[in-house]
Amino acid sequence: MKQSHLFTKTSKQVPADADSANARFLIQGGFVSQLAAGVYSYLPLGLRVLDKIKNIVREELDAIGGQEIYMPALQPKQLYDKTGRWDAIDVLFKVEGHGKEYGLSCTAEEVVTPLVKEFVKSYKDLPVAVYQIQDKFRNEARAKSGLLRGREFSMKDLYSFHADEADFLAFYEKAKEAYLKIYSRCGLEAMVVEADGGVFTEKHSHEFQVMTEAGEDHVYVDKETREASNREIVPEADWGSDKYEVKKSIEVGNIFPLETKFSDAFKFSVQDAKGKQISPIMGCYGIGPSRTMGAVVEVHHDEKGIIWPKEIAPFGVHLISLEGRDGEGRVREVSEGLYDDLRAAGVEVLWDDRDARAGAKFADADVIGIPVRLVVSEKTLAEDNVEWKERSGDEVKMVNVGDVVGMLKG
Repeated sequence: MKQSHLFTKTSKQVPADADSANARFLIQGGFVSQLAAGVYSYLPLGLRVLDKIKNIVREELDAIGGQEIYMPALQPKQLYDKTGRWDAIDVLFKVEGHGKEYGLSCTAEEVVTPLVKEFVKSYKDLPVAVYQIQDKFRNEARAKSGLLRGREFSMKDLYSFHADEADFLAFYEKAKEAYLKIYSRCGLEAMVVEADGGVFTEKHSHEFQVMTEAGEDHVYVDKETREASNREIVPEADWGSDKYEVKKSIEVGNIFPLETKFSDAFKFSVQDAKGKQISPIMGCYGIGPSRTMGAVVEVHHDEKGIIWPKEIAPFGVHLISLEGRDGEGRVREVSEGLYDDLRAAGVEVLWDDRDARAGAKFADADVIGIPVRLVVSEKTLAEDNVEWKERSGDEVKMVNVGDVVGMLKG
């Protein structure tokens, strides 16, 4: 893409309510635009990043047998009446239309359970694992921290259904490994943390936490066993003890057993191998792609802007043309040739072809945070070179124009 065609612009102004690095740099870099507290528009650069995160999620869930579906976000009240959660979920947005009441999806158990019930009639139809990536709505009392706590946000819900506990536990472990692969590919080092199972089960659930001083959560790591726990399951008497290292973190996902709570609520049963009716055992697995995007920025930035990991960067290369005052056209000619060659080789490139000062172009490149910056100028072309700099480091090197495409493809 040519930067001159990009309708969005970077900004030097720090948003007045930017209480986190991700809120500041995503707005300044032209990735998102805030419509209201906790509600954002994703602009071309931001949508490219979000879509790449979603595609990583799809690839890893498909690899463990997940099947993608898409369910309505407008959910009839009677579904929640069956589970007793219409008034129990305090963040549920409620709307009315033509005399009927609906909830805006903040979760999907009430929809997915009767949906799967339509098609699963026997233990031979199990296991089933279905997921969706959909916007969710939560009436948060205080939306804050940019993409980390919103009122509308992207969410991946995976639900699994099993004939017995052993099969559920086996899939649960596969999901854990898939989650760690997802975060690693997104440039995050996530830790599996034990948490309370809540109202669904007496067993522990698990959160995926990324350690950062910008985090709101606190993870307790046992100094001896190195097992990590959420504060809620650590005995209060141990909160200040020397038994644990306490680390600040951002929660980027969770998985937990649902047992048969929702199967029973919707009278969903199947016949097992012995002819006995059983309620399928369920598991729930959540990842917020938008929250993951915000967490990546919190972890990967400096004082100048974002430093995107390669696999989710909006583009792989930021090509910058610095034309001289004498009006020679070689800078433009070489830049255009590189731009075409990179695109033909499958390298995603943002070409800053604008008529702007070098300092402004470099500042924009820093806040946008594309992994590799290539500069073409009269000075570099004096020896048929371009300047190569990676956003994650300070080293600047000269590379022959003819070698650039091969180096980027390699």
